[in-house]
Amino acid sequence: MPVKNRFAELLPEITEWRRDFHENPELLFDLPRTSAKVAALLRDFGCDEVVEGIAKTGVVGVIRGKTDTSGRVIGLRADMDALPIYEATGLDYASKTPGKMHACGHDGHTAMLLGAAKYLAETRNFDGTAVVLFQPAEEGGGGGRVMVDEGVMERFGIQEVYGMHNTPGVPLGTFAIRPGPIMAAADQFEVVVTGQGGHAAKPHEGIDTTLVASHIVVALQQISSRNVDPLKQVVVSVCTFRTESEAHNVIPQTVLLRGTVRTLEPEVRDYVEGRFKAVVDGIAAAHGASAQIKYERGYPVTMNAPENTDYAVAVAEAVSGSVDTTVAPLMGGEDFSYMLNARPGAYIFLGNGDTAALHHPAYNFDDNAIPFGSSWYAGMIESRMPAA
Repeated sequence: MPVKNRFAELLPEITEWRRDFHENPELLFDLPRTSAKVAALLRDFGCDEVVEGIAKTGVVGVIRGKTDTSGRVIGLRADMDALPIYEATGLDYASKTPGKMHACGHDGHTAMLLGAAKYLAETRNFDGTAVVLFQPAEEGGGGGRVMVDEGVMERFGIQEVYGMHNTPGVPLGTFAIRPGPIMAAADQFEVVVTGQGGHAAKPHEGIDTTLVASHIVVALQQISSRNVDPLKQVVVSVCTFRTESEAHNVIPQTVLLRGTVRTLEPEVRDYVEGRFKAVVDGIAAAHGASAQIKYERGYPVTMNAPENTDYAVAVAEAVSGSVDTTVAPLMGGEDFSYMLNARPGAYIFLGNGDTAALHHPAYNFDDNAIPFGSSWYAGMIESRMPAA
């Protein structure tokens, strides 16, 4: 099951779709043009069923095999949304919308799954049903959660689900995957420290919130270095430190802290949340200040089921011949995790070659990766549901 010749033939057409998506990026759930194009293409391919409007702008296509003695239904997912970034690639097909850009390769993911859908609808060389899931709002909107909450798994009878993401800096067309946690839970926090503002020349008359907040920032780093088993991976990052005053001689009344917490295990996630709140409250109280904490859980851990990971590896090896099964988990978050919480499956990385990093204004998906990704998507269906 190497790269399928049909995808070499389809590459110019799939590339055209991908570059059209790239030129016309849309954000979060607001994907009217993108979803309409996806749905129109799925209908042109002859999908047995095309459903729009799931999670506002999500699209689902159903493709039935030549036979269905297995009764198996497998879902394949691609994300469709772009990022609020000003593009700096200088490409002929660069974004036409200032401040919006496909800087994470979701244009490539969508195009690859569309290519697989076209092939599967043409050949139907499998025994069961393939369901292609085109999801909005991966970039912070939790579109995967919304699709699951709206019953997409039950509605289409999905029993297993698989997803893919491109990875810059990894050789083009190679794959990487691991069983168990492959991407982190992504939580976020906001802390408002309140003290007693005043004149910078008279700090003894106030409660210096800048000092208090600085102690909090430093102490939070001790959660990972001194409170959690060093073999467990934890990231606590304070990314915003904002005082209410920018004057050189004013002690501010309040300081705002914002940031993120990343963990790979549910029990560690629970512990870190509790420890975070204890540290913040304790340090604020010790200095006579107070702290309002808003701690929100985001995407859960992306957890690959071992058996399904084995299936994904077998197909990737057949397509590429190169699969890294020892890749370390990434501390980034991914809302495909909600789908993997709902059904067993696996999430795999596809090498994008020597390109700019994800979320960088100079990033671009390499179209030469398309035959590998489309072959893997299609191969998951044909290998898991071989023709009777």
